[in-house]
Parts: sequence; C-alpha cells; structure tokens
Amino acid sequence: GDSLTAGLGLTTEEAYPSRLQARIDRLGADLDVVPAAVSGDTTAGGLSRLQWALEGDVRWLVVALGGNDGLRGLPLGQMKANLEEIVENATMQGIDVLIAGMEAPPNFGEAYTDAFRQIFRDIAEERGLAFVPFLLEGVAGLPEFNQPDGIHPNAIGAERVAAHLWTTLEPIVVNEFLEPRERPDD
Repeated sequence: GDSLTAGLGLTTEEAYPSRLQARIDRLGADLDVVPAAVSGDTTAGGLSRLQWALEGDVRWLVVALGGNDGLRGLPLGQMKANLEEIVENATMQGIDVLIAGMEAPPNFGEAYTDAFRQIFRDIAEERGLAFVPFLLEGVAGLPEFNQPDGIHPNAIGAERVAAHLWTTLEPIVVNEFLEPRERPDD
C-alpha cells in the first residue's frame, strides 16, 4: 500500500490495517496483519519492495496501490504491468491476493479515469482474485471522513475503509483460518 494504508496523519492504531487486525482478533483467528505500506509509493515502488513484503509466513496479500500513479498521471500500461507482476510473484509463492481498486482524479480526463479503473477489475477477473472495486468507497470526497487535505482518511474514515474491506476479508478469514467449531454462528 501507500499512504492510505500507512495511515498518513493517523496513529498506527487509527489506520485501517490496525482496525482490520482488531476484527481478526475478535474472531479469534491466529493471523497478523502486517502493514507494508510506504507513503508516496506508486505501483513501481510497491513492486520494488515486494520480496521484502512477502518474507515470512504470508498467506494473503492485500494490494492497495495505484493512487499515486493516478495522481501523477503515470502511464496506465506501466501501472498495469506493475500490478500484474506483483500478483504473479505473490501467486507463484502460493500467496492469495486481494486487489483493492482505486480511482484516478478527473483532471486527466474521462478516458484516463475509465481505463485506470478498469485495470483493477481486469486483473482481478483475469486472475480470479478477491476484489474490492474502490478502497475508499464511502469515504472519498466526503469531508467528514477525510483529513483537511481531502485525500487521506481521518480516524473515522479509516474505520469505514476497514469495514468496507472487511466485507470481502471476513469470509476469507472465517473459511480459511478458523476451524469449523470456531466459526461464528450465522
């Protein structure tokens, strides 16, 4: 991830990875969320530090990159190739991937923003990945959930991001990491 995952402007406990860890802990799953985010990172930066992020007993990788590519108007082919290589490297190591989509700012035009958005969907569909279409769904553009910069979630916004991701992650945690007798009643 980038600054959105790193929790720029927030305490570690307020950032969404810690909020996800709290949900995992409440379920009783023996899993650790290991944030490997760097503020300002593009997909190229994420790719360059991927091997470090995949060290240890990694079972799932949440890829939440692309926002800075979009803010900088970087070539979409490059972004797509970087994301595909991240996914390929992880899956070759037996690591499952959830890809979280991002939106590009509208200042580069509709064609760019549409193509940008579609890259995440295409990669998820082509690879059969868990997918969240927009990481900041229900947070982006809403001042009450963002810091004064209008880009980074505040503590309430980070909680909303965690809740949004959890709708996709919870079934994975329950089905893959809890013994049947430990699973919450439906």
